[in-house]
Amino acid sequence: MRKQTKAIHTPFQKRDAYGSLSFPVYNTAAYEFDTAQDMTEAFAGRVPEPDYSRVMNPTVTYFENRVKALSGAENVFAMGTGMAAILNTLLVFAEAGKTIVTSNHLFGNTFALITKTLARLGIKAQVADLTDTEKLDQIIADDACLVFAEYITNPQLEVVDIKKLAEVAHKHGLPLIVDTTAVPFTDIDAHEMGIDVEVLSSTKYISGGATSLGGLILDFGTFEEVNQRIRFEFLFNLGTYMTPQVAYMQTLGLETLDVRYRKQAQNAFDLAHALQKLPQVKRVNYPGLALGKPLGAMLTIDLESEQKCLDFLNQLRLIRRATNLFDNKTLAIHPASTIFGTFTCEERVAMDVLDTTVRISVGLEDMDDVFSDIKQALKA
Repeated sequence: MRKQTKAIHTPFQKRDAYGSLSFPVYNTAAYEFDTAQDMTEAFAGRVPEPDYSRVMNPTVTYFENRVKALSGAENVFAMGTGMAAILNTLLVFAEAGKTIVTSNHLFGNTFALITKTLARLGIKAQVADLTDTEKLDQIIADDACLVFAEYITNPQLEVVDIKKLAEVAHKHGLPLIVDTTAVPFTDIDAHEMGIDVEVLSSTKYISGGATSLGGLILDFGTFEEVNQRIRFEFLFNLGTYMTPQVAYMQTLGLETLDVRYRKQAQNAFDLAHALQKLPQVKRVNYPGLALGKPLGAMLTIDLESEQKCLDFLNQLRLIRRATNLFDNKTLAIHPASTIFGTFTCEERVAMDVLDTTVRISVGLEDMDDVFSDIKQALKA
């Protein structure tokens, strides 16, 4: 069965009492059992029955099952946010005295989590160039516990050779964890590339209309401690599980995910080509330009100065001035002064976050209208 069909026809865990075609939203905290023995079996995890919605909820489980069918993951865990998905996954392997191997080309909050928040717990970070896998193989820390990368970095739009990175990680006995938010699992095969655990923000493509926050952990079963620690420890102790309301909305988002992504990626590809012709635009960065085909729906443009960037944003009439990525609407933001605003100038320079860069998340509009808005904003 093809992915798009799976996205529509994933079977329910149990037949609905009323034959509903949409899986119901179970707005409940707890569940009643027929006998004390049934309750014991559920709490012990010996039967796949919910006991408390902080750990399992039928609506969330159905969402996880749909993602599992689409991605081929062995285990899927739905979390409240993308950052919660990253934190849970890192904590499976990281502990005091161990080192996380990563890059300085990361989403700002992820980089701060690894280098600041976890550092207070005694977890170290080795920041390296993940595109130079030969050098990484030679310098990787002896006490390394995992390798963490982004499939396409935000906002630098660097594309790492995941297969080569996986070879290095596995040579050293380390799991490779990759944030694939920039390209959905309907378009890539993470496991085939050698990724052990895939994390992503379901707030983005899956949500679609920016209706809800969520995160996903896709475990491909190569390190059994992922399932053991998240399912039987973290879900109980960290309280980061997705809500049923969000799971319902994002289950609907999965049905149109592939259609929307293909349109948005093609829009981004076409817009990137058009932007190269504008004299005010000093640089267009979009991974698909080098590949000659669409890849993701995020691009950046560089203007003459930071002030030019801010003036440009202020003159936009159609494109929304907002954070988030892969909304149905096209969004624009100045990363250096917003999502990287808490970093020092020196830190931003080291991370290649430039004052002259505007990030554009390309939506589903007609690109003639979006391009016209950009042109008038640059001339204003």
